[in-house]
Amino acid sequence: MVLKDYTVLDIETTGLSKDRHRITEIAAVRYNGRRRIGQFHSLVNPEVRIPSFITSLTGINNEMVRDAPTISKVLPGFLEFLGGSVIVAHNASFDYGFIEHNARAHLKLDLANKRLCTRRLANRMLPDLPSKRLGSLCEVFKIRNKQAHRAMGDAEATAQVFHKFLRLLPNYDVRTEDDLFSFECSPRSRKQ
Repeated sequence: MVLKDYTVLDIETTGLSKDRHRITEIAAVRYNGRRRIGQFHSLVNPEVRIPSFITSLTGINNEMVRDAPTISKVLPGFLEFLGGSVIVAHNASFDYGFIEHNARAHLKLDLANKRLCTRRLANRMLPDLPSKRLGSLCEVFKIRNKQAHRAMGDAEATAQVFHKFLRLLPNYDVRTEDDLFSFECSPRSRKQ
């Protein structure tokens, strides 16, 4: 097994900027190899109004998060769940960036977890696929996302995509965790 201890993460937010926008939902599924060993889920009160276009996309509205805990209350439990595992996410810089920013702002902690991005792996492994969106990868692998644009639905779909990639990695001579991180970061090969 190339990667033993990892947590597949997805968040929903009020916008795209980790500095200006807020988290509204966190979901994660932790694995030991391909065995699911736990999950974490929480709505988060962003303490600001959720824009209507975000509600249209995610279905998360102000009423749903009114009595939810704030990020400063959710993060300690999430970080305990995460432990030292590798974070796997689709467009990982987004999810990791929001978690890292909030851990610093609310808990004065720096994240030390390594991260892997299924979008970047798709760039390497499926270079001819026009779109590397999670929905496109789900179509390619015939994965049904039970609740797209909600954190748990997307985390579970991302986990299934990642497991498909793990099965294909030996074809790329990726055999160790270090190989995997190098492979994800290497430029994709150009066709001659």
